[in-house]
Amino acid sequence: MTLKDISNGPDWIMWVGFAIFALISIVFLSGHGVNLIAGYNAASREEQEKYDAKKLCHIVGFGMSIITILILIMAIGEEILPAYIAYIFLGVIIIDCIVIIVLANTICKK
Repeated sequence: MTLKDISNGPDWIMWVGFAIFALISIVFLSGHGVNLIAGYNAASREEQEKYDAKKLCHIVGFGMSIITILILIMAIGEEILPAYIAYIFLGVIIIDCIVIIVLANTICKK
């Protein structure tokens, strides 16, 4: 059984998701878009000053890039990848999110 067998939607949705994640990754990696980070955006001005905004953007951008690459692999290999790869990718995404949170709260502080 492949990913194609278990997918329920049209193929273009995966490509639109890839394009959105790629665009967001580029914005973060360029050092812009710090206001798109929910925890940083909702923090008070004093709390925001405790973090290095550029470093925070780069870490979030790198994490988003990993997710973007996984989406690209799933979109390209939909017909050949086995179905259980979706669970592996889900695990990688969860670990990636945990690493982003840990790095944002450790090395991004001034």
